[in-house]
Amino acid sequence: MADKPHTHMHPATIAAQGMGWIDEVTRAVAPPIHVSSTFERDPDNQYRSGRNYIRSDNPSFDQPEAVLAALEKGAAAMLFSSGMAAATCVFQGLAPSDHVIAPKVMYWSLRNWLLNFATRWGLAVDIVDMTDLEAVKRAVRPGKTKLIWTETPGNPLWDVTDLAAVAAISHAAGARLAVDSTAATPVLSRPLELGADIVMHSATKYLNGHSDLVAGALVTRADDEFWQRLKLIRLQGGGVLGSFEAWLLLRGMRTLFPRVKTACAGAQKIAEALRRDPNVSHVFYPGLREFPGHAVAAKQMQGGFGGMLSIRVKGGEQAAIKTAANVRIWKRATSLGGVESLMEHRASVEGADSPCPPDLLRLSVGIEEPDDLIEDLKSALVATA
Repeated sequence: MADKPHTHMHPATIAAQGMGWIDEVTRAVAPPIHVSSTFERDPDNQYRSGRNYIRSDNPSFDQPEAVLAALEKGAAAMLFSSGMAAATCVFQGLAPSDHVIAPKVMYWSLRNWLLNFATRWGLAVDIVDMTDLEAVKRAVRPGKTKLIWTETPGNPLWDVTDLAAVAAISHAAGARLAVDSTAATPVLSRPLELGADIVMHSATKYLNGHSDLVAGALVTRADDEFWQRLKLIRLQGGGVLGSFEAWLLLRGMRTLFPRVKTACAGAQKIAEALRRDPNVSHVFYPGLREFPGHAVAAKQMQGGFGGMLSIRVKGGEQAAIKTAANVRIWKRATSLGGVESLMEHRASVEGADSPCPPDLLRLSVGIEEPDDLIEDLKSALVATA
C-alpha cells in the first residue's frame, strides 16, 4: 500500500484513516478483499511478490496488522481466527517444562484451557491474585518461570494489574510479560510502553465493535526469535483469520476511538448512578474512586476506565437472573465491546469453579444514551425487588 502516514499522527487519526493507506492499483480509499488462496510463482520459480499461500501470508492482513501495531506502538502484529487462538499461541510457544503465572480474575475460557489442557502438555501453571505484587513475586520459580500472563482490567470483576510493576517482576525472573488488553483497548492503555512484551486482544470485542466477527490479535514489542516461533505456530496450526473477517476488522477499527470514548463515558455515568442504588450491593468499575484498583488504573489508563462494569444484585442469584430478564434495552447475550449494550449473568456461564459471585451481572456498555440504559436497568431492579 502507498501513502503511509507520518509517525507523528495521533493514534485516533491513524485508526480513522487505516494508516492512510490507499490501494496502489485502483487508488481506492477502502481496501480490496483478497480471496485467492494461492499466488503464482515467477517463471524462474521464485516468489518475488512475497506471497505464496494465503495461510502463510494473506494480503488482507497487511493493513489491519499495520494499524494495530501502530496503535500499540509495537514492532509487529498478527491476526488470528479468534482471541483464544491468539492467546493459546503464546503458551504453545513455550517449552513443556516451563512455568507460567496467570491471574485469578481473567477470561474464563482461557483459565480453563490453562488448567485443563496446557498442563497436559507439561506446562506448570500457577493462578495468583495479580493485584497482590508480593503474591506474584512468591509465585515466581527461579529458572523455570518463562511467562507471566495478566489481564487488565480483568474480566468480570475488573481487577487492575500494575503493569509496570509486574513487568519488572517478570523481567527480573527472565520471563516475558503478556497482557490481555481486550477491555482496555489501545485507546486507554498501551501495555508495551509499560514494559509488557506481548499484547493480546480478542478482536471480536472492541477492535471490531459490531458483534459480527470472531478474531484475535497479538502485538509484540520486539520482532525476536520468540515472535518468529509464534508466527510459525500460526502458520502450521492454521489458526488464521479469513479475508472478509480481516476487512471487517479494519472497518471496525476505524471507529475504535469514538466508540470506546462514548462507551467509557456511559459506563462511568452508569457506575455512578448504581453505586448507591438500594437494589445493588456492589459496583465493580475502575472509574469509581472507592474501587480498589482505581489509583493504578488512573496511572496507566488515559481518557477513561473502560466500557465494562459489573454489579451484584441484592437478593442473590435468582434476583440477578430476574433483573436480566426484566430489561428492555440491554441485550441478554455473551460477549462485550459492541455498539449495543449487553448484560450477562456470568456465574451461569462459568460454572461451579468460577470466582464470580452468583449474584453478579456483567454489563458491556455500548454507545446508546446512558440515561436510557440507567432507566432501563433501574426499572428492572425495582421490578425484581
